This record gives sequence, structure tokens and C-alpha cells, in this order.
Amino acid sequence: MTAVLEPALSYSTAIPRAHVHRAAICEVFLTDIICESYPQFRLGVQLPRVHSYYSDHNIVVRQYDPLLLLETFRQASILISHRHVDAPLDAKFVFNSGALEITDLDAVRVGAAPASGVLDATITAEKRRGTEIVGITLAMTLALDGAAAARMSMTIQWMPGEAWDRLRHKGRSQLGLEPVRPYPLHERVEPREVARHSFDNVVLSRVALQGDTVRSQVLVDQSHPGLFDHPLDHVPGALIFEAMRQTALVAAHEVFGLSPRMLVLVGCDAVFESFGELELPTDCAAVAEAEICSRQVVFSVALAQEGRQIAHGRVTLQRVSALTSALDRVVR
Repeated sequence: MTAVLEPALSYSTAIPRAHVHRAAICEVFLTDIICESYPQFRLGVQLPRVHSYYSDHNIVVRQYDPLLLLETFRQASILISHRHVDAPLDAKFVFNSGALEITDLDAVRVGAAPASGVLDATITAEKRRGTEIVGITLAMTLALDGAAAARMSMTIQWMPGEAWDRLRHKGRSQLGLEPVRPYPLHERVEPREVARHSFDNVVLSRVALQGDTVRSQVLVDQSHPGLFDHPLDHVPGALIFEAMRQTALVAAHEVFGLSPRMLVLVGCDAVFESFGELELPTDCAAVAEAEICSRQVVFSVALAQEGRQIAHGRVTLQRVSALTSALDRVVR
């Protein structure tokens, strides 16, 4: 009997930066991709144990940032589109929606070596313009060092640069926004309020509690090396997800008295409704959607610019304990 060997994923180097729309090599988290039977794919992942943005968390457990996993899923969607769906390398991409779930907190603990992972992805729907595919929906799962860690669904689409320019010009002209003038940055909230160590990674200012709703203004710092890896003409999805998380952390403290150090994100979904403009104030509001149940609390979150909603979604936070962290250190 002849043995059938599955192709092995390589972890020897990162895939080309241009294939995942990154400028810095250190911001690329994929190592390989295999398509054995379209529309199913396997991708190699390696996560950094230390990162200036993703590792800067003042929480009692040491884990890979769930938003690092989200970024890895995003990179997978871009790579699949370029390598296997014929999206041109110079195409402009739109992030329509995404839903992330951490399935096992133990699987995302940082260990003694960088985590190597396998990301399985399946295209579940295609958006077509005539015979041409211009968008896809993906169902994805990620296993780290053999343990199932997270899953995500995501819908993206793309267009030629000329079409993008027309779309952006029309939208900005309707808002009277020519040319770009970045909105001024205001004083950031204290890092401990959003479970951060560094002011550089705080994206909120002007936080206020109104009834059971926490409102904040989002800081769009275009000099941030992680959130703005390269110049953009709009507020990126990564910043919107971070603003959602940080606003939910503040709300959990203000509404339920929970310490941000004892909370980790285990679920986050967002629908992006329109472009966030760099020169407009961006507001984020979080309201409790469910009472604390099974150590979790859920918030509905919405972002708006001058009354125009640009995104909405949900954030699920789970309580962890210092005892769990201490036991983990003893075991390791």
C-alpha cells in the first residue's frame, strides 16, 4: 500500500509583505499557504511572544492578544485572495464584517517558544461582478501548537485603484472633506484604565459615563507603527476593533466594577458600514447587553462620526483570576 503524504507547511520564513498588505516584516505572521482542494486552504502561522503593541497588556495572564489572532485571520484572507482568487496585488480591499471567537484561553497562553500554528480556511461564499470574483466570505479556524485556539468568519471585497479613488472622492466630497487634515489628538486616558502599560497603545480620550452607556472619543494616531503600518486614507479596521475593546473595558469597570486587569477579550464582531474619515472626530459608545453570566459580560458597541454611524458590533469579555495565572506559572 502506498502512503499518501500531506504537503507540509513551512515555517522557515514569512510570506512576502505585499501579499498581506504590510510594510514591516515584523508585522507579517503567516509563513506558508497550501491549497489542496479549492476552496479549502491551510496556512502556516508563527506568532511573536513580544510585540510593542500586541504584548502591551496589563492583565494577570500572559497570552497572545486576541486581536493579534484577528490580524492573522485578516492576513490569511488577503493572501488567499491574491494567491488563489486572482485579486490583483494592486487592488484596494474593503473589510465588510468579521466575527472572532477565542475557543480556548489555555491554547493562547504564551509559552517558552513562539507559537506555531495551522490556520484552516474555507471560502463559503463569493461575490461576483459578471464572471469576475470581487469578494469572498471565509470561515477560518486557528490551532496553536496543536490546540484549537480561535475561529473567525470574515467578509472582504476588492476593487481596482481607479474605482477606489472614485468611491473615496465621492464620499469625501459629500462630507466636504478636501484635502485631508488629520483630526487633532487629545489627552489619552490612563493606560491602566484599558489594561495597557504604554500611553502609546491607548486609543481613547474624553471618556464619559451617561446612564449605563460609556462614551469615548477614539484617538486616530497615524504615527502608531502597528495600527498604521503604512499610510491609509481612512480609519483602519484594526483601530476600530481596538477602540471597541478599550471602550468595553472601561464600561465593564464603570458599570460592573470589574478590574480591566482581570478581563480578557474572548469574542468580538463588527460590521463596517462606511469609511471612517481621518479628519473627523470618531466617537465610540458601549452599553451592557447582558448581565454577567458564566464569568462573561457582553457589550454592544457602535462607532460614529458627527452622528453618522460607521461601524457596530459586540464585545465579549471574560473574567480571569490571579490565582489561575499563579497556578499556570507553577505548572510551566
